Amino acid sequence: MDASKVAELKQFVDHCKSNPSILHTPSLSFFKSYLQSLGARIPAEPQTEKGGINMAEPEQHSDAKRPSVSDEVVVEEDIVESDVELDNTGVVEADNDPPQKMGDPSVEVTEDKRDAAQTEKLKAIDAISEGKLDKAIDYLTEAIMLNPTSAILYATRASVFVKLGKPNAAIRDADAALEINPDSAKGYKVRGMARAMLGQWEEAVSDLHIASKLDYDEEIGSALKKVEPNAHKLEEHRRKYERLRKERELKMSERQKQKQKAEAIDQEALSAFKDGQVIGIHSTSELETKLTAATRTSRLVIMYFTATWCGPCRFISPLYTSLAAKYAKVVFLKVDIDEARDVAARWNISSVPTFFFIRNGKEVDKVVGADKSALEKKIAQYAG
Repeated sequence: MDASKVAELKQFVDHCKSNPSILHTPSLSFFKSYLQSLGARIPAEPQTEKGGINMAEPEQHSDAKRPSVSDEVVVEEDIVESDVELDNTGVVEADNDPPQKMGDPSVEVTEDKRDAAQTEKLKAIDAISEGKLDKAIDYLTEAIMLNPTSAILYATRASVFVKLGKPNAAIRDADAALEINPDSAKGYKVRGMARAMLGQWEEAVSDLHIASKLDYDEEIGSALKKVEPNAHKLEEHRRKYERLRKERELKMSERQKQKQKAEAIDQEALSAFKDGQVIGIHSTSELETKLTAATRTSRLVIMYFTATWCGPCRFISPLYTSLAAKYAKVVFLKVDIDEARDVAARWNISSVPTFFFIRNGKEVDKVVGADKSALEKKIAQYAG
């Protein structure tokens, strides 16, 4: 290969290493498919804003969820089988000649016809020895017309078709021989050899193995030595890709189970809310449950710390309740610091009313005091 071409190829490969995303370029799809056929794993195509992915925070007045493993659409590419390197020596193009004459099995075969058929068979054997294969076919065809119940006549003509490089004609005759005599060793032998000529390696091995069990000879052994390596390669190849397909099916099944489980959890999380209402919190565990559910469903949480003795709290509570009705997809929580002391202590509450704005389990803002304007403004800001 030209040195300059090699250098260009190396430069291209280096470029692929530094930026694998170029392999998703439509014009390089042939190269990508080739790499995958060798078992290569191509990194997923990066997503960009231009590609339509919304990079902004999801609006809290919708039920849109944060991307998660369970929500991702996993695109499984079909498994592309690689070619199997086989020894195709002796494989020929299939013969598509019109079917040869076949005998009528319903015809009564007299002793005279059997004798005449045997005479034609002997002529065929002489023609074969002289290399006159077409003439041998004619003699054997005549013999079959005289005695269409003879499996050996069909098997013999099939063997001549093999010598003529006509495997399909040979298979037709071998099938006829085996229909008459299912234990015809020559029928299996010739059909196995004909199938090998068509590259039907596994079928050829099957026929030749049966023939060897019925009546082994050196020709069968020689044929098996040729076809068995190819048949074994095909069997290993098939098992490999059957295993890969099963693994792929298992992975897809597992992803589906995970997705269903996540959907069930999300549904359970949604059931923990009372859209448009204020939810009272009485313990740390109850708060954690609500915050986890809000995180799973990507909802904004507003946590209002109050007390029954707090005058400003009584002043702003009606507004808080009306805002909950207005922003139904925002989670409005209410904590009485005297009733849920553990929650108040955890959030270091030093005065009431205090409002915390929480997203994904983290505080993003807060309002201290009964400032209606500030509270409405921040809710509008974070709720969208």
